[in-house]
Amino acid sequence: MAVPCPCGRTGPKGQVQALDDCCGPLHGGQAAPDAERLMRSRYSAFALGNVSYLLSTWHSSQRPAELTLETGGKWLGLEIKHHRVTGADTAEVEFVARFRIGGKAVRQHERSRFVCEGGRWFYVDGDVL
Repeated sequence: MAVPCPCGRTGPKGQVQALDDCCGPLHGGQAAPDAERLMRSRYSAFALGNVSYLLSTWHSSQRPAELTLETGGKWLGLEIKHHRVTGADTAEVEFVARFRIGGKAVRQHERSRFVCEGGRWFYVDGDVL
C-alpha cells in the first residue's frame, strides 16, 4: 500500500497522492517545478523529520547553521491559500500548517518568499500572519 504524502496534494480524481509520486522525488534530489511544490515538499520534510532536506532548500542568505525539530509533534495538515509569482525568479506562497505538539494544537499561517537560482527553488523567509 502506498504511503500518502503528508502535504495532502491530490490527483485528478481527488485522492491524496502517494509520497513516492509527490514530495518523495523532491526529497530525493529532483528540483521543485515551482515555489508551491517546494513549500509542499518542505512541509512534508517537517512532517517526516527530514532536516537535511529542509536545510538544503533554505536559501543560503537565511539558512540557519543547524536545525533541530521538536520531537513528539504530529503534523495534521497543510492548506495552500495562495501562490503568487512576484518576478522572473521570485514567488510567494501563503499557507496554513497545522500540527500538535505536547497536546497543544498549533496553527501557523505564513506568507513565505521563495527565489529560484540555477533552476532550483529556495525558501528565503516569511511573515507570520
